[in-house]
Amino acid sequence: MGGKKKKMVNLALQGGGTHGAFAWGILDRLLEDGRIDIEGLSATSAGSLNAVAYAWGAMKGGPDGARQALNDLWREVSKAGELYSPVRQSPMEKLWPAASGLSFWLFDAWTRVFSPYQFNPQDFNPLRDMLCNCIDFEELVRCDCVELFISATNVRTGQVRVFRNEEITPEVVLASTCLPFYFQAVEIGGEHYWDGGYMGNPSLFPLFYYTQSRDMVIIHINPIVREEIPTSAMDIGNRLNEITFNSSLLKELRAIAFVLKLLDENWIRDEYRGKLKNVLVHSIRADEALKDLGAATKFVSSWEFLTELRDRGRETAEHWLAENFKHIGKRSSVDIRKNFLEPNAVPKKTARRKK
Repeated sequence: MGGKKKKMVNLALQGGGTHGAFAWGILDRLLEDGRIDIEGLSATSAGSLNAVAYAWGAMKGGPDGARQALNDLWREVSKAGELYSPVRQSPMEKLWPAASGLSFWLFDAWTRVFSPYQFNPQDFNPLRDMLCNCIDFEELVRCDCVELFISATNVRTGQVRVFRNEEITPEVVLASTCLPFYFQAVEIGGEHYWDGGYMGNPSLFPLFYYTQSRDMVIIHINPIVREEIPTSAMDIGNRLNEITFNSSLLKELRAIAFVLKLLDENWIRDEYRGKLKNVLVHSIRADEALKDLGAATKFVSSWEFLTELRDRGRETAEHWLAENFKHIGKRSSVDIRKNFLEPNAVPKKTARRKK
């Protein structure tokens, strides 16, 4: 890119099943563009798959290596899905994945009656072989080209656990992606873990405390806003799924907004201001790009569908770069309070009428 100095950012990668291929597309376009360097990656669930693939590829071959590793990972996802996915598409659903639903909801209903300790007593998880086919984890722990922060939820304490580079193993990624109705909790160091999305989707705080870059780009998978009110059982379930997996992120954004308000309005004494990181927040949203897709399609793993999601991600990143690249390093390109936090969530007090 003409020898110009690249801009350094941190990325926060949400989870969302095979919709993680949308984030693959975003990463692919950012890497292709070449004007951005990534210092830290905080990730959960499908975001963790993208994070470790990126780190492994970048470690071995720079940006081009990262792009190839991401492509290889999602190829493996597609192959594993063909063999093991309990959600099967009808011929119509293959032509129109947005119509997927029946097999997913039948399987989902099954998991509400029988636990994975009953229907999968051997704890078989095809992700384990898939990951090991793509990534050498014994080498990955020595990665120094990017800071990794992989989140999982501690089943016993209900707290988020963030794993860093030297701790990353296949089990850590399996823990970060462990949906409790589908897989047994993953044991690591005597503790058991479920999907990180329940407590950090993704966790933002490691990017404040353990990196130098002020710029944080959140790559969303789950739409935050849907204008239509769901009325069918399938749509209600889908919207609850989105709200649940966005809730931890919105709580962290609310905390960031509070700290930024303290800094902007000079509520912090000068001797303490340097201890607070004035974060610049950027956001690549999925609201429009994925609004036609429901929860069932998060289990669709055909290569045609995954590459369609990738292309949607690339297009979304293209628009984002055109509008917001100039803001990196200078100011936030998103107003947290306006875009994420409902301004009228707590109504103002009104005067009581005298009787």
